[in-house]
Amino acid sequence: MTHPIPMLMAEAEDKYRDRLGKQSKTLVDAVNEYKRRYARDPPRGFDNWWKFAAEHNATMVDEYDGMMVALAPFWELPGDELRRRAVQVGNLPSVDIVRVKDGKAALMTIEKRFQGTDGTSRAKGFLRLLAKFQSKLPDMDFPINAKPEGRVLVPWEHRQFPNMTEQKSSVGIDVMLGGEFTADWRGTGNTWEAFRRTCQPGSQARRPFSSIRSNIHGTHPVNYFDSTDFHSEPGDDFHFPKTLDNKFDFCRNPWAHFNHGHFFSDWRAIQGLYPLFSSGKAPGYLDIPIPSHYYHSHSAQYTYAWDGVKKVVKEVDDMEIPWQQKNNTIFWRGATTGGGSTPTGFAPTYHRYRFVRLASDHSDIRKAIVFSDPPNSAKYQQANVPIAKLNDEIMDVAFVKLTGYANYPGGRAAVMTENRFAESVPFGHHWKYKYLLDIDGKGYSARFLAFLASDSAVIKSTVYSEYFSDWIQPWLHYIPLSQGYREIYNIFSFFSGPTESMLQAVNSSALYDDSTVRKSEDGDRLLRRIAQAGKQWKKTVGRTIDMEVYVYRLCLEWGRLMADNRDDVNFTMPGPSKSP
Repeated sequence: MTHPIPMLMAEAEDKYRDRLGKQSKTLVDAVNEYKRRYARDPPRGFDNWWKFAAEHNATMVDEYDGMMVALAPFWELPGDELRRRAVQVGNLPSVDIVRVKDGKAALMTIEKRFQGTDGTSRAKGFLRLLAKFQSKLPDMDFPINAKPEGRVLVPWEHRQFPNMTEQKSSVGIDVMLGGEFTADWRGTGNTWEAFRRTCQPGSQARRPFSSIRSNIHGTHPVNYFDSTDFHSEPGDDFHFPKTLDNKFDFCRNPWAHFNHGHFFSDWRAIQGLYPLFSSGKAPGYLDIPIPSHYYHSHSAQYTYAWDGVKKVVKEVDDMEIPWQQKNNTIFWRGATTGGGSTPTGFAPTYHRYRFVRLASDHSDIRKAIVFSDPPNSAKYQQANVPIAKLNDEIMDVAFVKLTGYANYPGGRAAVMTENRFAESVPFGHHWKYKYLLDIDGKGYSARFLAFLASDSAVIKSTVYSEYFSDWIQPWLHYIPLSQGYREIYNIFSFFSGPTESMLQAVNSSALYDDSTVRKSEDGDRLLRRIAQAGKQWKKTVGRTIDMEVYVYRLCLEWGRLMADNRDDVNFTMPGPSKSP
């Protein structure tokens, strides 16, 4: 058989190389490409943005489709209406306003009816990204989400039939959102119910009974405490997704919502078309992505090679080790943060809990594993291997911090009994392992870029889109993992070769031949190639200056949207001068 992973890697490399080769080389190219993609002129200041991007060697100068999709709904609102809504949403809890006025950006101090419990770190992070070009920006307001999860969920009917809801925000945000807005749900609803209303009538999620079924085919009851509850077709243990699940259709697959903690957020969703700039968003949310402050506000917990004494980022972390000395193990440490508690009792189904239980499962479950036998050959065997042995051989996954245990059935004692806990480790301890697992918390994972900067390979599972989603390539810069995690063992068996338990399952002759090299030499080379490609991407595309280039472009688009006459703030290439 031909293993699919090398083909996925080759296809990813070709796709990314093609994308790089098509990036505009001149301002004229960039303007023409903008018009081709978006059927309109770029915003005023596009020439200054291009100069800024070129001076800082920005790699991705045309890839802003995700940004434009996020901004598209706001073209439906006139400038004065959008300006008013930006101010109004800034009065809600856990929303801050960054205001650009007369070429200077500042964080506004707003007296609110009720205050959120979050700090202003996300808004201050966004403010820092404006510093180099704020003098060139028009006046505008940016409402910044202080929460890690998305918050804007607009009912489908309100998008398709605007007359069904109040459209003039001059009546006040409470009227716009159907009543006095409170900080949390207070038993009057929940995030999943709000999300369901964003789906098209007739979809599975709009059918109450279907929305609590655990399988797209409706053949399995929900089992909230089963680590393998992500039911799928037979053979999915050997199915490798081409990309992440950040475009996953929860409207068609409502059973999947039990597996993601943001659907249980305690914070009330904003159920109206209000602008909110967030660090990440799940499918169906209308938040506008901006870079996370964790990516450029350096710290010991979220930055690779951070020198806490000199307050600088070094080229190589002090705890980094050569590839061949790294432990051939899938490693993860983290807190139990992963979702809210409205309604309570569903924490065991959240993504972090599911993976920790999967990786420490010592039941009699067997996993269908494909591996080369003899090792390093092109001949593949499939065997059902005890998950207990696999986990002992390849997994080192554990919680290190317990939070929110009141949301877990049985409380603290049940959490500690049913999930593996270990001692905390320094951030640099991660670099001892070839495989670094990246799983979201309540929102996006803030460690992803730091993991990419290391010399280890990243396996990432997420349903979130971020500012860089158009710029990075799965199977080249990292290994995408489905939200059900079923293929994780076959990812390992391809890159690292068969383990003892795999060979035992087929009574392989390699067990009795001491001269046999069981480690997959080709697989290890390909795994290291992913690690190196991810590191190179971080150095060239995932820099702080690239985040600034992104935000500069976003500011120009947002400034035009806030204008009264948007056509007056377009950018057009100057024509040749004419003699008098």
